[in-house]
Amino acid sequence: MPNVKLFDMAGNVKGEIALAEGIFGIEVNVPVLHSVIRAYLLNQRQGTQSTKTRAEVSGGGIKPWKQKGTGRARQGSTRSPQWTHGGIAFGPKPRDWRVSINKKVKRLAMQSAFSSKAQEGKVAVVDALAMTEYKTKTIANMLKAIGAKKALIVLPEVDKFVVASASNIPGVKTAIPGTLNAYDILKYDMLIIAKDAVAKIEEVYA
Repeated sequence: MPNVKLFDMAGNVKGEIALAEGIFGIEVNVPVLHSVIRAYLLNQRQGTQSTKTRAEVSGGGIKPWKQKGTGRARQGSTRSPQWTHGGIAFGPKPRDWRVSINKKVKRLAMQSAFSSKAQEGKVAVVDALAMTEYKTKTIANMLKAIGAKKALIVLPEVDKFVVASASNIPGVKTAIPGTLNAYDILKYDMLIIAKDAVAKIEEVYA
């Protein structure tokens, strides 16, 4: 079982805690991580970009000049793509970028992401991650003591004080076990988990 340091809110080391081997200690599957993260990023795309073709641009119903005898190239409409204010040729149209991923593959990707962070020594557990007031400085001091700048903080449940205080710090994001994804785990340099959230992670992703 991989062991990681256990901190308190002040950033002091209180000891070590053992994490589940099946989640934080497996061999990292890079191809699966790649496919799941690619699918996640594609699914974030709205796909609502759109341009108008020559058929959709208003105007252009009359032939600009006669077919022959002017010495100029023949034209059928002022809304052809080569004209100013004309339609767009082969422009983007609304499309669905969504990619579906098997649940087992998603779970393996999450386990690989957790294991990758654990192998890099980028996982820290905080004994009691809770606050009774909005205080950005408390979170900032904790991150500084742990040595984390760009961090993903995992809470057992939504704590409005911790979430609001952490949101004021650039490069810091909060999440709960049910909303985690492989992209965010790998994106942030440090994974900081509340002790109560460890059991929930092991329950959800086992």
